[in-house]
Amino acid sequence: MPRNLDLTALRSFVAVADTGGVTRAAGVLNLTQSAVSMQLKRLEESLGVGLLDRSARAVGLTTAGEQLLGFARRMVETNDEAIARLTAEEFEGEIVLGVPHDIIYPAVPHVLKHFAAEYPRVKVQLLSSYTRKLKSLFADGKCDLIMTTEDQVDAGGETLTEQPLVWVGARGGSAWRDRPLRLAFESQCIFRRITQEALDREGIPWELSVEAGSVRTIEASVAADLAVTAQLLGTEAPQLAPVAHGGALPDLGSTRINIYLRDARSNRVAADMAEMVRAAYRIGATTTWAPAHRSGRIDYDSRAIQGMTEHA
Repeated sequence: MPRNLDLTALRSFVAVADTGGVTRAAGVLNLTQSAVSMQLKRLEESLGVGLLDRSARAVGLTTAGEQLLGFARRMVETNDEAIARLTAEEFEGEIVLGVPHDIIYPAVPHVLKHFAAEYPRVKVQLLSSYTRKLKSLFADGKCDLIMTTEDQVDAGGETLTEQPLVWVGARGGSAWRDRPLRLAFESQCIFRRITQEALDREGIPWELSVEAGSVRTIEASVAADLAVTAQLLGTEAPQLAPVAHGGALPDLGSTRINIYLRDARSNRVAADMAEMVRAAYRIGATTTWAPAHRSGRIDYDSRAIQGMTEHA
């Protein structure tokens, strides 16, 4: 008789492969670590082959595991798509998400992709602006939820993570050595004041050599080694890199990434998007991230997202 693969076990296998470990997979799936381990053991026993290489610190796939992964993804995706099409409530309308441009990557594209799969008939308006502007729009009811970069968190907000603020320059550049130190910032960037005050405390002369209303202008100037800037660690553009200054520049501390959401009880769609954002930051927003929705579905489809960037 033909054997049937357990979809629950396959889902756990895919999650372990995506997150790189049983513990992180358990967090994504909202299961205990022992439950995930047991499902993987049953899957290996049903196939009669080992799927995971547990000899190293990080869990890897065996040759058989690599062969199974593609099939497992397609089977889980097909299952989830069928359930979503046949049982999902149909939500329509528009949701406005406000995000500072410097923290759009790496989490937000993954959130938008999986939100689109969960709510295919909801249009997403992505509004990129400064934290102060976003908080003003949120207060006026013009955003359903916003993400911010702040020293603290206001009432009604929630801190997703706290990241170090670092000096950023051109790869292999030397602009950080110049005195006065040449800075490049957007006009309303909150990191501008932080860096200037830190330099003043250390008695390091500086000048604002590049001031622009566009992040692309700042990135181009820094990539050309004309100046340095400051960004949250891990959010810098590929052509830029944290400056290895060896203490020649002052420490800039850390900044919180917060999220603000209107009454979740009256807006389930926005509440679900907020949960996807939380999940992205819990597991590091890897390129293979797939959030475990409260209904138990994990969607991998994508659709076009309407975006709008505002520099105000």
